[in-house]
Amino acid sequence: MAAGAACCYRPAAAGRASLDAFATSSPSLRPRSSGVFFISSSSSRWWMRRRRGEGKVRISTSSRARANPMSRPALFSPVAMEWQECSTEIEVDVPCSVAYQCYSERETIPQWMPFISSVKILEDKPDQSRWTLKYEILGRDVEFSWLARNMTPTKNQKIHWRSLEGLQNRGAVRFFPKSSSSCRVQLTVAYEVPEILAPVASALKPFLEGLLMQGLERFATFAKERYSKIPQP
Repeated sequence: MAAGAACCYRPAAAGRASLDAFATSSPSLRPRSSGVFFISSSSSRWWMRRRRGEGKVRISTSSRARANPMSRPALFSPVAMEWQECSTEIEVDVPCSVAYQCYSERETIPQWMPFISSVKILEDKPDQSRWTLKYEILGRDVEFSWLARNMTPTKNQKIHWRSLEGLQNRGAVRFFPKSSSSCRVQLTVAYEVPEILAPVASALKPFLEGLLMQGLERFATFAKERYSKIPQP
């Protein structure tokens, strides 16, 4: 960034109060509308860094910066959010080919996955779909959406995807034959813990694994009903 420019930082909701308090005592940190803070590079050089293992932010000044008012503006490093992975599986009384076909029909997933409210496949890009999640999670009513791309599948064996925008996630569904009329379905989902759920992150994984199991149990019923309507030789 060129000398004389300004650095814009939008604080997270959790840290807003502390930054507001600091801004009132520092003429170089000026709040603007919508919670945006501007730090002028013509003032002292401020560095903010998070101490390892602590939840506090330490602010210090550089003696070189005090001698040179045209030094670079403050640098803010984005906080990396935690990723979690959930995995569950179930035995389904249908062949792998039937289970695979049922799971491939993405727009029917809200019928059996409890927290997915809608899935819409893009007309011009059938490998991509828009997902919406609405559910009460650990006492919080949440709604998230994302655009996902289905990666090249392995027929009757694997379906996998990753998000392109919105809620960051990726996952895979694998199908293992048990007999000619049954299979094991394994679902694995990895996701970036949303900021609103960060305070309950430790309880989030077992909670979502329970929801995924509920979904697979409903999927087993859904696939079995579908299979019963297929004429048998």
